[in-house]
This record gives sequence, C-alpha cells and structure tokens, in this order.
Amino acid sequence: MSNNLDELFSKNREWAAKVTEEDPEFFSTLSKQQMPEYLWIGCADSRVPANQIVDLLPGEVFVHRNIANVVVHTDLNCLSVIQFAVDVLKVKHIMVVGHYGCGGIKAAMGTEEHGMIDNWLRHIKDVYRLHRKEIDAIDDEHARFDRMCELNVVEQVANVCQSSIVQNAWRIGQELHVHGWCYSLGNGHIKDLDVTVSNAEESAERLNNM
Repeated sequence: MSNNLDELFSKNREWAAKVTEEDPEFFSTLSKQQMPEYLWIGCADSRVPANQIVDLLPGEVFVHRNIANVVVHTDLNCLSVIQFAVDVLKVKHIMVVGHYGCGGIKAAMGTEEHGMIDNWLRHIKDVYRLHRKEIDAIDDEHARFDRMCELNVVEQVANVCQSSIVQNAWRIGQELHVHGWCYSLGNGHIKDLDVTVSNAEESAERLNNM
C-alpha cells in the first residue's frame, strides 16, 4: 500500500460504481437532503458500524461516536450533534449503543495508566463508583465486564435525557424517545436494555430509581 492510500481510493471508485449500477438515482437522491429518524450515539470501535448493524442506508441514521459511547455535559461536540439531530433533523429516536468487549470499559476497570485517555475514562470510572456494589458482587470476570458495558449505557441514557436539549424538546411536546442498547461482537445481535425514556416524567422517575 502506498503512502497515498491508493488502494482505498480504488475501493471507493469500485463501491460507487457498484452502488450506481444497482440504483442509478442513489447518489443524486442522497445528495439532496438527509431526513433520518434516528441518532446513534455509539463507540468509536471500528467493529461497530452503525448503519450496517441495523441494515440502514446512508442518510437514514445520524451518527456520533466516541470512546465507550460516553455523553458528557461539557462535551460540546456531542451536545452539538444532539442539538442538530433534535432541533434541526427532528429525529424521533436517540439510541445510546454500547458493545460487549468494549476496550474503553476494560481500560476503565483496570488500574494501568494509558495517558491522556485516562481523563476521558474517568467518566466510566464514575459509572463503576455509582454501581460498585452490584459490579463487585459478580464473581465471573466476563459477566462483570459485560454488566459494566450495560451500566455504562444506562448512565449515558440518563445523561442524554437530562440534557437541556432533550428536556426542552419534551417540554414543547416533541416526540422523542431515548433508548439504551448493547451490541454483541460475538453474534451481531443488539440487546435492548429496556431503559427507553419518552418524556420528562419518565426521565425523572428512572433517574430516581437508579
């Protein structure tokens, strides 16, 4: 492979030609507008491609990804994505999607130093602190790891729901549902964590029961 990544340009042309052959209007339609009903907040892990997992075309899912699918109220990047999705695109569903085997979760559960990323992982360590009793009661290491991946999603759903963006949308009666899912790298299946919130009252109730 050359320094200019010529192979990727070649693959791009092949892909574009294949898509055009299958649907001559695909790119002209796609370029006109995006009207997704979904915002996917997921992990930056290269093994978790949002569109492919739910078998939707480009333009059908608005996507934000970072290490361990974390939603932080001081992260202007994430908040800007949420605001654009909610206020401009008028998405009806926000899915916070974690995945089992997440490297960010694993690093946060350990004691090794990893450099600058440790500042980001601090948010996940806070999740462990909040749920330490439950996590420490799980003897099996693999099951404990899986549960941390799930609880991280649950906490990020709460953070999305408590954002002023989502609260304001609910206040004016906008339809908006926030979901928490976890994806399995082992079989490709998504698990619904049953933490869906659809209004401010549900959000407050769920937060109080955490």
